[in-house]
Amino acid sequence: MTTSASPTTSAGRTTGAGPTRGTSPAADTDRSTDGSTGAGAGTDTGAATAVTTAPALAAGAAGAAAGGPPVRRRRRRGLAPGKPWPASRLVGPLLLIALWAAASAAGRLDTGAIPAPWTVVRTGVHLWTDGTLTTDVLTSLERAAYGFAIGLTAGVVLALASGLTRTGEALIDGTVQLNRAIPTLGLIPLFILWLGIGETFKIAIIAIVVYIPIYLNTHAALSGIDNRFVELAEVQGLSKVQFIRQIVIPGALPGFFVGLRLGVTGSWLGLVVLEQINATSGLGYMMFQATNYGQSDVILVGLLIYGVFGLLSDSAVRLIERRVLSWRRTLSS
Repeated sequence: MTTSASPTTSAGRTTGAGPTRGTSPAADTDRSTDGSTGAGAGTDTGAATAVTTAPALAAGAAGAAAGGPPVRRRRRRGLAPGKPWPASRLVGPLLLIALWAAASAAGRLDTGAIPAPWTVVRTGVHLWTDGTLTTDVLTSLERAAYGFAIGLTAGVVLALASGLTRTGEALIDGTVQLNRAIPTLGLIPLFILWLGIGETFKIAIIAIVVYIPIYLNTHAALSGIDNRFVELAEVQGLSKVQFIRQIVIPGALPGFFVGLRLGVTGSWLGLVVLEQINATSGLGYMMFQATNYGQSDVILVGLLIYGVFGLLSDSAVRLIERRVLSWRRTLSS
């Protein structure tokens, strides 16, 4: 004699914990669904309604198998900033220029102190057509190029010598840190006594401004290379040249490009000061002469050109960085 399972049990037990005899799979599915609902009736509401990714997928599959509409999984919003905007670096400067133009058109700015953008543009065109601006721009570019080249070479060579040998670290790192603590512009009087007031001392100051951030960031990147890569290179029997080419250079490149961006913009910051010291040409000299005659529009022309050069040079370094480090996946990419 066979007995059938009781529909209910004592102590709040639910039916449908497993398939019963003589029932169809659909009935078992309905019964298990009812049972799970009954079992959750006495639990906390927040725990019963918690949703995770795996149960959501299972619920969607169960709904599709039962013939009902599949449960849609809520799409999680990404944490990354998204794809880069085209020409996104121009949004901020263009917005500032628009606010400047709007304030000038509304009469909110003193035209004697801050001329309107269209006045500055007319002044720049006039200086360019008469040849004054062309000569000053070329002179400033030449000074910045010489100083940047010397500073770049010195920063890389000193960083490699200090980062790859203990002797180099003992001789170089402390000296560079001491030089970093001294304001670079404070060295101008001493360099004038040593090198005179010609082009040499200007290029030397620019080189110092450039080499310090390149050295610091490249040396930090070299020091941060994982020692396991060094051990792997020793196991593989790499030579010194192979070790530098395959381990050191790829590990130091991210820090080097950070220092390069700081150095290339620092060259323009130092140049604007140096060209106002006993100079006869250059953008800084043009601005210094405009100060004596109260020509604020000429001063703004020089500042805008410095800013454009800084933005273009930094963008060029970023472009080279993306090409060279194309294997690296970062948040910005």
